[in-house]
Amino acid sequence: MGLLTTLTTPLLPDDYLGLLNPLWSTRQLRGRVVGIRRETADATTLVLRAGRGWTGHRAGQWVRVGVQIDGVWHTRCYSLTSAPDPDSSELSITVKAIEGGRVSPYLAHATRVGTVVRLDPPQGDFCLPAVPVHPMLFLTAGSGVTPVVSMLRTLARSGPVPDTCHVHSAPSADEAIFGSELRHLARRHTGYRLYEQHTDSAGLFTLDRLEEICPDWRDREVWACGPIQLLDAIEAHWLDAGLLERLHVERFQPPVFAAPDCDGGMVRFTRSGRAAYCAPGRPILQTGEAADVAMPSGCRVGLCFSCVAPLRSGQVRDLRTGDVHGDEGELIQTCVSSAAGPCEIDV
Repeated sequence: MGLLTTLTTPLLPDDYLGLLNPLWSTRQLRGRVVGIRRETADATTLVLRAGRGWTGHRAGQWVRVGVQIDGVWHTRCYSLTSAPDPDSSELSITVKAIEGGRVSPYLAHATRVGTVVRLDPPQGDFCLPAVPVHPMLFLTAGSGVTPVVSMLRTLARSGPVPDTCHVHSAPSADEAIFGSELRHLARRHTGYRLYEQHTDSAGLFTLDRLEEICPDWRDREVWACGPIQLLDAIEAHWLDAGLLERLHVERFQPPVFAAPDCDGGMVRFTRSGRAAYCAPGRPILQTGEAADVAMPSGCRVGLCFSCVAPLRSGQVRDLRTGDVHGDEGELIQTCVSSAAGPCEIDV
C-alpha cells in the first residue's frame, strides 16, 4: 500500500476508488439512496445501501447522515427505521420535513435515487435488548415512532410479537407515520395492541388515560420517544411511581432551560469574520447557521460533540441546565449553548 500511495501521490488510492464507486471509500463511510417511499405528506423513508465499513446496527439506534446541498455538506442525525439484517448492507431512515429546516425538507422532498450521502457508524443506547423483555410498553408521538418501528419490525421478524402495548399520538390517521403498517401489525399479531390518539380530533394524549388503556403499565418495560413536553411528563410520572429504572427515553431535542434572566448577546464568529445577535434561549449553532457561518454539527441535541468550538471571549449558558460558564479556549457545544452576553466563538 505504501508503494501504491507513492505512485498515486498527490492523490491516495482511496481517491481513485471513490471515483470508480463512492461506496468503495475506505476513509469515509458512505451510502447510496436506492429507494424512496412516501410515508405521509411530510415524511419520507430513504432506503440506503451502505458502503465499505458498515457493520450493522441495533434496533432503536440512530445514524449521522451528511448530505450536500448547494455545494455545502450538512449533517443531521436520524433514527434507523429498518430491522437489523446481518446479511444485508441496506438500511433505512425516515425523515420528517420540519418547517423552516434546511436539511430534513431537502432529504424528504428533493432527494433522488442515486444520491450519495455520508454516514457514520450507528450510535445510541435506546435499543431493543438482545434478549427482548416483556411485557413492553411503547409511548410515542409524531416522528418519535421512528426508532420504535425498527424494534417492532425486529420483533415481528423473529416470530409472534410478545405482549406489547403501544400508545401512539399523531394529528390524524393519515398523518401517522407508519400508520398503515402499525395497524396491519396489530391485526396480524395478537400480542401487539395499538392505541392511536388523533390529536386533531381527540386532543393531546394525557397520562391520566394510561390506567384505562394499559392497566398493568407499572409491570412493563417502557420505551418513550416524542416531543419534549410529553417526555418530561412521562419521566415525572415514572419518577413519582418509583419506576424510573424501567423507563428508556429517546430525545430528539435537548430539554431547554427557561432563562428569563439571560439577555442573549452578539456572537462574533472569529474565523469567518461574521457576527449575529443570539436571542435568549437560542442555540449558538442556529444563530451561526442563520448568519451563513459554516458551523460544524452532528446530533444537535448535545450527545455527539461534533459541534464543539473554542470560546474566545465572553460566556455562554447551557440550555439544558441553565448554568453560565466560559473560559478562554474552553470547548463549548454550540447546539446546547446560548449567548450569555457578548461572546466570540472560533468558527
